Amino acid sequence: MRYKVNIVPRTLHFRQPAGTSRGIYTTRDIWLLEITSDDCPGRKGIGECAPLPDLSCDAGPEYGRILRDMCDSFECDGKIDYASMRPYPSMLFGLETALLSFENGSDMLFDNPFSRGEEGIIINGLVWMGAYDEMLKRIEEKLDAGFGCVKLKVGAIDFDSEIELVKLIRGRFSRHEVELRLDANGGFDFNEALYRLELLSQYAVHSIEQPIKSRQWGNMAQLCRESPLPIALDEELIGVNDPEMKSHLLNFIKPAYIVIKPSLHGGMRGTREWIDAARRHDVGTWITSALESNVGLNAVAQLAADVYGPNVRVPQGLGTGLLFEDNIPMPLELRGQELWTVR
Repeated sequence: MRYKVNIVPRTLHFRQPAGTSRGIYTTRDIWLLEITSDDCPGRKGIGECAPLPDLSCDAGPEYGRILRDMCDSFECDGKIDYASMRPYPSMLFGLETALLSFENGSDMLFDNPFSRGEEGIIINGLVWMGAYDEMLKRIEEKLDAGFGCVKLKVGAIDFDSEIELVKLIRGRFSRHEVELRLDANGGFDFNEALYRLELLSQYAVHSIEQPIKSRQWGNMAQLCRESPLPIALDEELIGVNDPEMKSHLLNFIKPAYIVIKPSLHGGMRGTREWIDAARRHDVGTWITSALESNVGLNAVAQLAADVYGPNVRVPQGLGTGLLFEDNIPMPLELRGQELWTVR
């Protein structure tokens, strides 16, 4: 079959600034891929390419040109060249999504209970970085909404204030009532990281993502050995695209968990490779969206349901579709702490 790929750049606007350790996002640039074919008139598939500046291994000023080249190659061959696209995970994820959407003739990419609207996926309530009072308000909103798993971004304000926020959660809810995940986004210095992890471990924290910056395998391996708090890798996985290297990383660092973002960590195929490698090394996993629009969120959520099977019980890090003022409609809705497809 001969395909045509139309690339539509879009700029999305956050409802409220999204604070991370790398700065504050107010807008989000994405590229939508629209696949059509003269062999199937009226049918269209849609996918989303959403690299994160200063984070994605494929982000850069030439992104649009490289994406066009990749789509031209796909049009010529009629299939995805995974070997060539491994270094471009956000492009790969967008093309994989668009092709599945085209093949199925809808936004239903996989046939599973979540995609059919028969069951929801439990997600964590994400509390963005910000001033103490802002974060306190957001924490209380998530707890009042009934989230059983709350993820707190740390590393943006002073550590004493962050400890107070963690203490606040534990003062209201036990570990049996609320699972508390932390994400440092590489914000701790290695020399102080172990001390901070020891302090945080007093509050029955489930895990902390990426306590120090990536590409310090020796230091990270030492933290994983010595920390009383389970460590999850996130940014550490970026750019590790070869299956053998994925296994080597997990064997060397030996984290408790890895957090997989398809747009950052290899698209759909790369996500499955990471999960297969993690299972071999007895490493826990969950899947997280990465500030995509509803197009990407729909694909990430359906992939999670497909990978983990029916009745996904480990809370996934999926957005809620409420991040942007000008989001793209998709049949997704939040019901309590669960993300559902509406059919």
